[in-house]
Amino acid sequence: MGTTTILIVDDEPANLSLLTHLLRPLYQVRAANSGENALRAATSEPRPDLILLDVMMPLMDGKEVLGRLRNNPATADIPVIFVTALTDVDDEERGLALGAADYIGKPIKPALVLARVRTQLEAKQARDWLKDKNGILEAEVSRRMVENDLTQLVSIRALAHLAETRDPETGNHILRTQNYVRALALGLRQHPRFSATLDPHTIELLTKSAPLHDIGKVGIPDHILQKPGPLTPQEWAIMKTHAQLGFDAIERAETDVAQPVAFLSLAKEIARWHHEKWDGSGYPDGLRGDAIPISARLMAVADVFDALISPRVYKPAMSYDTARKIIAEGSGSHFDPDIAAAFLEDFDAMTAIADQYKDSQTS
Repeated sequence: MGTTTILIVDDEPANLSLLTHLLRPLYQVRAANSGENALRAATSEPRPDLILLDVMMPLMDGKEVLGRLRNNPATADIPVIFVTALTDVDDEERGLALGAADYIGKPIKPALVLARVRTQLEAKQARDWLKDKNGILEAEVSRRMVENDLTQLVSIRALAHLAETRDPETGNHILRTQNYVRALALGLRQHPRFSATLDPHTIELLTKSAPLHDIGKVGIPDHILQKPGPLTPQEWAIMKTHAQLGFDAIERAETDVAQPVAFLSLAKEIARWHHEKWDGSGYPDGLRGDAIPISARLMAVADVFDALISPRVYKPAMSYDTARKIIAEGSGSHFDPDIAAAFLEDFDAMTAIADQYKDSQTS
């Protein structure tokens, strides 16, 4: 314990000399003869591992010194043993209540001082070890959480890109729609209708879930999914089943996990209901108004906007202005009017996202 430092505080030189002589063979000893000097010494190097503090000192007594030590984050954890000629039990209780680790009476007994000092240093060593251990554990937990989030993100992207390979012209569609949804949710998080739902955690989950909105397209035959012209009524009926197919696939995955997974619940909502319309004319369930989950209402605007401005085998890309007009016209019929208003209000941010993730083949 040669590197262990003990600070002795006493206004009497004889007491400082006695304690220094007793402790120096075992520890590095520093001395202070006043409260002010003690506070300076406690915050300078080498920092004390333990302080022996006289209670009865002029100008600033030991109790005030202890209070200041405890109020300073740099010294709050240093154990303090009061050393005093006061022997009243009430004095001892008051000292301990102030935060002293122990109490030694004067005149000092060398064996008692050494035992009390050793006990407090061992206790501090144990506390420091636990603190270091907890720090290591917290760092490991954080590392694993980051690793888990990354694995989750990569898995979601892989599934989304799997669906995308069936419909290759969508390009960066999943990145654009994901960012539209996030920007929309952030813009609406203070809105009275949405503030209770769109907390930071939910917005994060929505952002993670959004890429899975069209996962059900893996179940649509190529001759329908990639048809260059209009679909027949029979083909359109099959195309619309992608919403249910996506929901069913995610629900089966959730069942396999055997416990609820928050972002999968939102992913199911988005996959199944992002083609529902505010007026009830959408599919697959004809939900109307607030019966459509908020997640799906956000995705509806994002998905339609991106479809409008992107080229497809059956149509050219529309201009941003044209797409804006169509979103505005759909407010209250296709789209939740408040979500459409938020989208239009932040339209420049939406087009910036579209530009950032523009497909290489688009102009």
